[in-house]
Amino acid sequence: MKSAPMLSSAFLHPAGQSLPQPLLALRKDRASALVDMPLPTRKTENWKYSSKYLKLADDMAISLPADGTVGSSLAVPGYKVVFLNGVMIPEASEYPDLDGILIQSFSDLDDEQGQALAEQLGRTLNHDQAQFARLNGARFEDGLLVRLKPGAVLDQPLFVIHETTADASGSAYPRILVEAGANSQMTLVEEYISQGESAAFTNTVTEFTLAEGANITNIRLNMEGENVQHIGATGVVQQRSSRFESHCVGFGGPLRRHDLQVRLEGEGAECKLNGVVVTQGKQHYDNHTCIEHIAAHCNSEETYRNIAADQSHAVFNGRIHIHQDAQQSNANMNNKNLLLSNGAEIDTKPELEIYADDVKCAHGATIGQLDETSLFYLVSRGIDRRQANVLLTMAFINELMQQIPVEAVRETAQTRLNEFFEQTFQEA
Repeated sequence: MKSAPMLSSAFLHPAGQSLPQPLLALRKDRASALVDMPLPTRKTENWKYSSKYLKLADDMAISLPADGTVGSSLAVPGYKVVFLNGVMIPEASEYPDLDGILIQSFSDLDDEQGQALAEQLGRTLNHDQAQFARLNGARFEDGLLVRLKPGAVLDQPLFVIHETTADASGSAYPRILVEAGANSQMTLVEEYISQGESAAFTNTVTEFTLAEGANITNIRLNMEGENVQHIGATGVVQQRSSRFESHCVGFGGPLRRHDLQVRLEGEGAECKLNGVVVTQGKQHYDNHTCIEHIAAHCNSEETYRNIAADQSHAVFNGRIHIHQDAQQSNANMNNKNLLLSNGAEIDTKPELEIYADDVKCAHGATIGQLDETSLFYLVSRGIDRRQANVLLTMAFINELMQQIPVEAVRETAQTRLNEFFEQTFQEA
């Protein structure tokens, strides 16, 4: 019998040593736990559609250097923090100077602060489902800590720009932890971009803990190049009457994977998860989401849209778990998918697991193509066929795009979508 492939030991040797001692110790412990870690295969249930796209050569294990120029496609209308290959670049960042809001890099923490942080990292995630979050825990070289004191409000969005520079093969491990105090508010925008043409691997983890009444919006924009494999995880834990809103916009690549896990632990907590993915060529994108209704009287709403063209592949796996004590939960999940060619493939698997009897839950999924009747109608009104295709495809995702609350993100995403349309709908 053929043995399962294992993670190369080359990936268990981090380079950066500028972290406080407790974080270095944490990293070492987690690297030790990854010895003989099996890589996912087709038999790994939550990787069955994506394992064949994972290519981790030993030369990718090298940490990419944190030097060079950085840039962003966003016209940042707020505060920003810039990371280059997983390491914060202070001179390129602009922090808010507001009472009750603390923003620090992991490398700037003292040992006491580092110990407190080490006890928090990874607690929001189910690592059996987000396996590669363990690798981030063994390899992160820096990170961003955001603490909002009770009642603190960030008056503008905080943009965190993660740039991967792949002038040579290597990897980067960005990490963020947001601790939102009671009744605090903020919007966090994550932008993932890249430059360079060598094969690279980006492995990200972002975590949120929301105290009672906290209100957090997270926007995630993935626009890395065709040479970058990206595996990311976002973990969220919510307490009483808190609200978390997520908007994920992703453009395909050789491998794109995002695990989003939300735990509603306090009564009256709410979450809203929106996602838009487009793929073309031979690109691949895989979204796995899980919402755990643990406390009673919680609400969740999830809407994801996938568009696949050419010979590309998109995956959506959404799971809602209603625990026994989560009475009077209200959960709704909807996934719609659009195939733009006969060679494209979309796999969708919505799941409901319910152990409470007084709940309102619904889920649904559809996969289809552009409606020929609608195309004919537009063409008959004088619109050329290419523009008709663009209009109908944009209409499919426009509802979700318009809900993104930051204009700069909407405009940047629209620019990339126009490029997608230009390449997908060529004039005959």
